[in-house]
Amino acid sequence: MPYAAHLLAAASLVLEMGGDEDEAIAALLHDVVEDGGGPDALAEIERRFGPVVAGLVLDNTDAVERTDDGGRGWYHRKRGFIEAFPEKAPAALRVSLADKLHNARSILTDYRTHGDGLWARFGQGQGLATRVYYRSLARAFEQERPRMGAQAGPYVEELRRTVDAITALAEEHQGPDSRDLLS
Repeated sequence: MPYAAHLLAAASLVLEMGGDEDEAIAALLHDVVEDGGGPDALAEIERRFGPVVAGLVLDNTDAVERTDDGGRGWYHRKRGFIEAFPEKAPAALRVSLADKLHNARSILTDYRTHGDGLWARFGQGQGLATRVYYRSLARAFEQERPRMGAQAGPYVEELRRTVDAITALAEEHQGPDSRDLLS
């Protein structure tokens, strides 16, 4: 799928949840800083779109500076991202939910199509880390659901259903696993 489709889908989901124009713009730009743009990209986003959009992008970035740690810091970045949910503004949570829901839907579709071969694109043998991360995300969004507004509720539920379907498919292929990043 073209990457632009993910960005457009995330922006669309934010708007469906009742998000505003700043949230939709942040959804379009949510990966720019993390995927290599770093502090310079964040400064450019603030210059072009204002501090609100830049703040939303920053709140959806788990690493401003890229480090080559061979993936060792992945767990700590992802856990820190989730643990920060209670301090994040509802707008930032909606942007994140839109991103994660679209990603989870794509993972499920690809898992159904390609089986365990899907996990190679994540640099993981059987995808356990990604599956644990998404289970943890679903739980964290469920805890923050009241703060995101009534229109976000169905999308929190959809994330849970999608993550549960990924988990069920993985259990068919690999056996049960119930680990959680936050446990």
